[in-house]
Amino acid sequence: MKKLILLIAALTIVPPLYAQPAPPPAAGASVMSGGVVRKIDASNGKITLRHGPIANLDMPGMTMVFQVQSTTLLKNLKVGDAVKFHAESINGALTVTAIQIAK
Repeated sequence: MKKLILLIAALTIVPPLYAQPAPPPAAGASVMSGGVVRKIDASNGKITLRHGPIANLDMPGMTMVFQVQSTTLLKNLKVGDAVKFHAESINGALTVTAIQIAK
């Protein structure tokens, strides 16, 4: 009887063989979100975007100001451009880490 209880306990702890492995954290880290440039403040390293949902931040669509990781990201952008971008929370600040004009 003890062996049966131990076997049942072991089987409930071990994941099933058909279980899918969790995706690596980096897989969701590069997801791009869509938006439109509303304002560019290069001297302060900020950009205002009207954006759709940002999946990796679990954020609904809205218009907001983001820091940019580097002001070089702002080159070639102008107000009204449709863009694809990636944002992360870095030290508590929502920061655009990649951005490109949408095609």
